[in-house]
Amino acid sequence: MGPTRTDQRRDSLRSDGGSRPDDELDALVSDLRAEAERDRPSEDTPEIGIVMGSDSDLEVMAGSETGRPGAHDALTTLGFEEQTDNGAPPGSRFTFETYVVSAHRTPDLMYAYAETAEERGLDVVIAGAGGKSADLPNMTASIAYPLPVIGVPVQEKSVPSVIGMPQGAPLVAVDAGKSFNAALSAVQILAREHDGLRERLLEYHDELRETVAVTSRELHERGTERFRRER
Repeated sequence: MGPTRTDQRRDSLRSDGGSRPDDELDALVSDLRAEAERDRPSEDTPEIGIVMGSDSDLEVMAGSETGRPGAHDALTTLGFEEQTDNGAPPGSRFTFETYVVSAHRTPDLMYAYAETAEERGLDVVIAGAGGKSADLPNMTASIAYPLPVIGVPVQEKSVPSVIGMPQGAPLVAVDAGKSFNAALSAVQILAREHDGLRERLLEYHDELRETVAVTSRELHERGTERFRRER
């Protein structure tokens, strides 16, 4: 696969000594607005958007090999593919996109992302942010309304900020760090209109139930000490 538009733009900025530092930001905002105006079949647009305030939130939002799984893990487990090039969508029927959008450092990008989300084909957004001023989920929900937004407090101290929406300005939120659950909730929303996703959710739930049953039998039959040693 050749270079993407983002790669080409980055190379252009590097070669142009007169480029302003925010040229890439302006271009990204323009891309979002242009995508909102483009006529595409719904099958070619991502159903779910994942945004986070910083790439330092990626371990929570995407998941970690050594820690808790995240939204990326949940969606790929359920058969979603990540869409990275709007001009060449992946083969899966259901896809998602991922962006870093800072409510405080790039409010113009946050506004453009949320304002165009529905027109770009998204059905639900998962927004995660950390720190005591975790405003990205709240602001995204306000701007993207009535598109549903699921907030993820990246840290415990982010919970009050994320869930503190006033009456009339809804935001669904999960517990701190649980972006995996946010993704499951997003798919539940989509499953009301797509039987295939409903079946995938049921299969996933059945696998969880089977895992618990197998673990329970192994613990009982091996005994606690042996189970601890062998797990």
